[in-house]
Formats: sequence, C-alpha cells, structure tokens
Amino acid sequence: MSTIESGLSGGVAIVTGGSRGIGRAIVERLAGDGMEVIFTYLGNDDAANEVVAANEGKTISAKKVDVRDSEACRELAQEIFDRTERIDVLVNNAGIIRDNQLVAFEDADVSEVLATNVEGTFNMARAVLPWMMMKRSGSIINMSSVSGEKGGRGQTNYAASKGAVNSMTKALAVEVSKRKIRVNAVAPGVIETEMSEAVREMAGDKVKSEILLKRYGQPEDIANAVWFLASDLANYVTGQILHVDGGFKMA
Repeated sequence: MSTIESGLSGGVAIVTGGSRGIGRAIVERLAGDGMEVIFTYLGNDDAANEVVAANEGKTISAKKVDVRDSEACRELAQEIFDRTERIDVLVNNAGIIRDNQLVAFEDADVSEVLATNVEGTFNMARAVLPWMMMKRSGSIINMSSVSGEKGGRGQTNYAASKGAVNSMTKALAVEVSKRKIRVNAVAPGVIETEMSEAVREMAGDKVKSEILLKRYGQPEDIANAVWFLASDLANYVTGQILHVDGGFKMA
C-alpha cells in the first residue's frame, strides 16, 4: 500500500476493460491502495480470472459487461451501489482499435470503434453519475490517447473517438462540478501492451526516435497517472487531459 495518503482506501472503483494491459495495471494500482475494485471485461474469461487470482488479499472482482450496452452498465452500477452504498471512482478504460487507411475501412471499422470508445464512455458515466451526485463526490477518469490531438496514419477512426472523449471530458467536468464530481482524462502515448504490439512492430525504432524519453511507456506509468487523478492529491484538478507519453512527437 502507498505511504502517501491518497484518500482512496475504503472506497469503491469501477474500471472498464480491466483484464489486460493498462486496465489491469489500473485495477492493481487502485486495489493496492485499499480500494474495492470491480472491473469489466468482454470476452476473455481466463484473463479476467487470472487478474483476480493473482491479487489474493486485494478486493478485486470481475464482471462480464459490454460497455456498448447501456442497460448492462446501469445494472452494474445499481448492483454495486446497492451492495456498497458508494461508487467513488470510475475509470473508463475499455477501448478498441481498428487501424487502416480511411478508404479501406469497412463500416464496422468505424461503428465499432465509436461504439466502444465513445458510447461506452457515455454509458458508464451516465450509469454511475446518479450515485456520485447523490453523495456529492466522485472522480471520473476517461482514457484518451495522444491520437486525440496528434495525427497518426491509419487512425482516423481511433483519433476521432479519442478527440470525442477529450471534448466529453471537458464538457462533463463543467456539468457536474457543482456536485463536487471531478472529470479528467489520461492520454497515453505508445505503451508496451498487446493492443499496441502491431503498431510498435511496424514502426520499429522510428517511433522511439519521436519520443523525448526514447522508450515506450509501461502500463504502470498510466496507472500511476490514473491513481493521482482519482486521489485526494488531485482534488483541485478537473476538466484536464493529462498526457503521459514521454514527450511523444516533441523530439
């Protein structure tokens, strides 16, 4: 457990897409600071079960929920609040990529990315907000990307989805500020995960040459940023997009 008093211990967090990569690191970071963490996943039962099994002694549970299903999101939030009487943190991490040249996109390459990355974020935020508003407290952290502000070949669909997440984050921060709910986003750069493997292999050393710190990020780098924004240490931070990218495209 952290030696810094974060104010998170005893709280309840929901992390979407928490079975692998960045999501798993976030789950373990928050749970390691004394939170009960419920994470969602979509298809990989083995990966989800492994997260729970590997974190014996921490209060972590997995729920198979499709964030594109607004009713399933509402039912999850209702179930958690009925049992715990609180939802303190929501991390909207679930996301997909379908990279290709725009002229080569199938319809599903656009609709599925927008449905998961944008509608999924809307659905979960809408599901938890009534309970946060009732308590007049809470922190929502949305997962953005450097792609939301920096152009990248083959990522027009993904970039559009993350640009939408950035705009939503700022608008929602304004909307719920009077209820003492904070809304921020974390924008990772190139992180060593399964999701980014194809991009890293295709780009080779060229990508590293565009990163000031000359290395790829680790899932824990993103988890630490999420932990900060969720914690009391960030209680005067809202409506912000925190870039955790090693200085990507500044070199």
